[in-house]
Amino acid sequence: MVSHTPFAHGRTGRRTNATVAERFRRNPKRGRPRRGCFGTETQAVLLRWAWMSDEREEGAGPAPLLEPGRNCWRIERADRAALVVDAADYFRFARQAMLRARSQILLIGWDFDTRIFLDQAPEDEAPTKLGPFISWLAKERPDLSIHILKWDLGAVKLLGRGTTIFRLARWARSKQIFFKLDGAHPTGASHHHKIVVVDDALAFCGGIDMTASRWDTRGHEDRDKRRRRPTTGRRYGPWHDATMAVSGAAARALGDLSRERWKAAGGAPIDPPQGQSDPWPDDLEPMFRNVEVAVARTRGAYDDVAEVREIEALFVDMIARARRFVYAENQFFASRVIAQAIAKRLAEPDGPEFVIVNPKIVEGWVEEEVMSPARARLMRMLGEADRHGRFRVYTPVTEAGEDIYVHAKIVVVDDQMLRVGSANMNNRSMGLDSECDLLIDGRREANAGAGRAIAAVRADLLAEHLGVSPEEVEARLAAAGSLIAAIDALRGGGRTLVPFTPKEPNKVEAAIAESEALDPESAGEAFEPLARPGLFARLKSFMRRK
Repeated sequence: MVSHTPFAHGRTGRRTNATVAERFRRNPKRGRPRRGCFGTETQAVLLRWAWMSDEREEGAGPAPLLEPGRNCWRIERADRAALVVDAADYFRFARQAMLRARSQILLIGWDFDTRIFLDQAPEDEAPTKLGPFISWLAKERPDLSIHILKWDLGAVKLLGRGTTIFRLARWARSKQIFFKLDGAHPTGASHHHKIVVVDDALAFCGGIDMTASRWDTRGHEDRDKRRRRPTTGRRYGPWHDATMAVSGAAARALGDLSRERWKAAGGAPIDPPQGQSDPWPDDLEPMFRNVEVAVARTRGAYDDVAEVREIEALFVDMIARARRFVYAENQFFASRVIAQAIAKRLAEPDGPEFVIVNPKIVEGWVEEEVMSPARARLMRMLGEADRHGRFRVYTPVTEAGEDIYVHAKIVVVDDQMLRVGSANMNNRSMGLDSECDLLIDGRREANAGAGRAIAAVRADLLAEHLGVSPEEVEARLAAAGSLIAAIDALRGGGRTLVPFTPKEPNKVEAAIAESEALDPESAGEAFEPLARPGLFARLKSFMRRK
């Protein structure tokens, strides 16, 4: 196994957003890895694999996947789109975009910490900490309005965040900065969006919160001294995450969603921004141009607000459409609906492979006590159903073997569908919490050719986890014809993916998981878990029918 670093570095030692795979396709000579270069025969295999992906797109002719009102909210065109992996790049790109804002910035999220650094080595004089940066923007741009919406249940944390409470007091005196806590959700639900919109011209939507303990580079270096919590300086472990940047009409759609959420939380209506701007960061290379992007939501029923389960329907439909493989990165694996959809495909003799990249241990005591037992039991049941060896769960580790926490929410299907968002693979993300996911479907006529970029994204993610180059990943996949076989062939010492074997939950943990009391599928179920069959009872019933 080659142990070279599979990515290029920018001015501060970060991995650049333009992947090696993309550069290789544009210029095979420039795209070669710095060590362990490939010969012309392997280059031909890589290019042929990419072309085959496009041929499968064009020749398949499936019925349309997306149905607005059922498995998505809207389908809008993005002039540019790019996956941004890990918070070091995301925070930096978001800061660059906000520096170019002219009219309106919307920050809609689960949490915001004013003390975090957005850029470790800026090339301008603006503040680098989030709180002072927002204040500076308002002072320097008299015509700029900034709206910040944060989940209300996490408000108590603000009191223990050093100078944060004083920063909020300053914002309260500003006529341009509006900060609000969002309590417009069912009991027990979470406002889980992670959205930033700049002038309705650029939007970020994904899994990265602008809060502490999220910053990391794609290198996930052991004991990186920059991974420290604000104020205390306490170190935290490697953290893997992702978001999607979109421009054009897709960004405007996320602006509309954010303004709707603000109004639902009790805020005064926000008018769309006037004028035009182009806040897209100069060094964020678009992976897609002029593509249609679907926006899918989850929203729990609340007062007179109807329940929305578009994200759940889209998960099920994507799994049903898979032919070769489903590759997913997610913080959890505890959804009955998703497990049932997977079990149905595993029963097929020639169905797709499923590869899920999870963290080894879930962050937080409550989450670990609830989600890990559910994951263990789902894995055992799916393992019994996996007669053809097509289901795997892996966890990533650093060069020294330290666990990398996976917080990303990414799904790639057949190198033709790319999904990025805030939704976890648990019950509450299907019908209780507020969520937002984006999907690029390469099979749509308007997205012809997107499959090559999606394949490059998937190869790049696996290369990062396995400590190899994207070209090696593609060569192994082309030779084996199996994603699982390719991964297992590339696994080794150091930076790699480790097959996950869950510990069997004890009786208390199993009872909590069975009841779904802390991971309900919809509003109201948190207090009625025993009034209906549990997750595992329903899944067992389904599997007995197969």
